[in-house]
Amino acid sequence: QVQLVESGGGMVQPGGSLRLSCATSVSIAVAAWHRQAPGKERELVAAITSGDRTNYADSVKGRFTISRDNAKNTVYLQMNRLKPEDTAVYYCYAYIPSTGYASADYWGQGTQVTVSS
Repeated sequence: QVQLVESGGGMVQPGGSLRLSCATSVSIAVAAWHRQAPGKERELVAAITSGDRTNYADSVKGRFTISRDNAKNTVYLQMNRLKPEDTAVYYCYAYIPSTGYASADYWGQGTQVTVSS
């Protein structure tokens, strides 16, 4: 019953920036952003723990930053120096064990990011 609401996607030129947001109604233990390009499998882009430890895919390290605002139950992905190969649908993931449900894994609806001239 927990819903992840994504926003911030759009179309930008190479070298541009976007910030994705993922908001929910309860505390998030672990969060991550994945992406899926046409014809490719979904891949992990970035992850963050409750202790603010982060992990990034090599392809985005130094350009993307994952962060969280615990007061707002929101996770962000700041994307700078975007490249055409970053074009994909980006999905928010959250691990929320505090709900007490059998499955603590939640996914957002996906938001399109297009990087093109």
